[in-house]
Amino acid sequence: MDNNRVYIFDTTLRDGEQVPGCQLNTVEKIQVAKQLELLGVDIIEAGFPISSPGDFKSVVEIGKATTRPIICALTRAVEKDIDVANEALQGIPMERRRIHTGIGTSDSHIKYKFNSNREEIIERAIHAVQYARKYVNDVEFYAEDAGRTDNDYLARVVEAVIKAGATVVNIPDTNGYCLPMDYGAKIKYLYDHVPNIDKAIISTHCHNDLGMATANTMAGVLNGARQVEVTINGIGERAGNTSLEEIVMILKCHKALNIDTNINTTMIYPTSRMVSGLMNMPVQPNKAVVGRNAFAHSSGIHQDGVLKDASTYEIMDPKDVGLDDNSIVLTARSGRAALKYRLSVLGVNVDDEKRIDKIYQKFLRLADQKKEVNDADVLMLAGADTAETHAVRLDYLQVTTGMGVRSVASIGLDISNQKFEAASTGNGPVDAAINALKKIILKKMTLKEFTIQAISKGSNDVGKVHMQVEYNGGVYYGFGANTDIVTASVEAYIDCINKFRD
Repeated sequence: MDNNRVYIFDTTLRDGEQVPGCQLNTVEKIQVAKQLELLGVDIIEAGFPISSPGDFKSVVEIGKATTRPIICALTRAVEKDIDVANEALQGIPMERRRIHTGIGTSDSHIKYKFNSNREEIIERAIHAVQYARKYVNDVEFYAEDAGRTDNDYLARVVEAVIKAGATVVNIPDTNGYCLPMDYGAKIKYLYDHVPNIDKAIISTHCHNDLGMATANTMAGVLNGARQVEVTINGIGERAGNTSLEEIVMILKCHKALNIDTNINTTMIYPTSRMVSGLMNMPVQPNKAVVGRNAFAHSSGIHQDGVLKDASTYEIMDPKDVGLDDNSIVLTARSGRAALKYRLSVLGVNVDDEKRIDKIYQKFLRLADQKKEVNDADVLMLAGADTAETHAVRLDYLQVTTGMGVRSVASIGLDISNQKFEAASTGNGPVDAAINALKKIILKKMTLKEFTIQAISKGSNDVGKVHMQVEYNGGVYYGFGANTDIVTASVEAYIDCINKFRD
């Protein structure tokens, strides 16, 4: 193992995709996987094959679509899981196959999740690794909730699974509980007390529940871990995972550490924007490295310093992460070529001229409403053009509202090429519009969550709406974006309806 190299294990398509409402189809997953390959990640965790036919297919197709990264399939410490993972990996060369299996090791997991004891858990861990090694040469073992596992017992587990054949051992802070000093000490304890630890790579997998995922991951690296499990934009369950871009740029900025990665950092920004757009999950403006304000300076003192010498307030060159200082400004006078170029800079490659034409027509309509179309708008337009294939589409919407009057909405829908119209009142424009919609879509639907978010600043900019609708025992997530927030809300509701499974 090269101690001056950290391997980047990207789990955007597995742990990252577990965010409610951010699921991708197989085609979209392939698009992200190809981008991750361009970015230079070493391992792609492509899915949890036994969990669903979609996950199984994604692992198969991602393996076919990529040529360099190791493709990893997640399992529990269960023979059937491992059998199915092996089946999904069959079309990939052996040197690019990895099975990631494991079991909970904290006393909490052992008692409440498995109703077991420490010795039995070690036996199950050993068996899972040995069983996976029958299929592949590269087996990673995860000790779930290692962050809250007694260090002495954890060392026994790690020693046992390495002896059984694990090539990588993952030490997850599953609940984001650890303090950096404690997590770093845990990794050091393993290096000091596991006699065969040199036979495997130690990996970090940290969650951000207390905002310490990046700090914990770096504490792990500084104490010997040489694989980091990360996601683009730090997405993931609950508060998310360790952010790939943060770890990579920390190592790049702190050259004295003499620790490298294989990441092409100029691809970070377009990859970030691609994932944000496909998953309908905006990047917070103050997000480190890739946020809209990451290289923005509003203070007069800061502006003066940056103009004199950028290094006074910038520790990174924006171009190092793929930001173009001389970006093309898009307005109503911009042509198709400028739009296509901006899409490519943002990580969206559109080769189909018909699709470009559709996006461009939407772009012109938006540009007529705005002085300047920004990157978030462009990504929204690129994602919105797929809505035309849906069974239910919004034809028109007219709303009358104001203070002291009851809101009234008229709506027109196209349902499988048939036209329907309805009108209704409500306690506000959104309520009126959805009530009118429900007069056409005669289903028992319950709105569970309604979130409005401005993509960028300005009264004429695009607003983004996320909705959660319950129907027939299932919960569905929808997304809409428009300069008119009522229209965006109706589009989000329709997006939910188009996902209903009757």
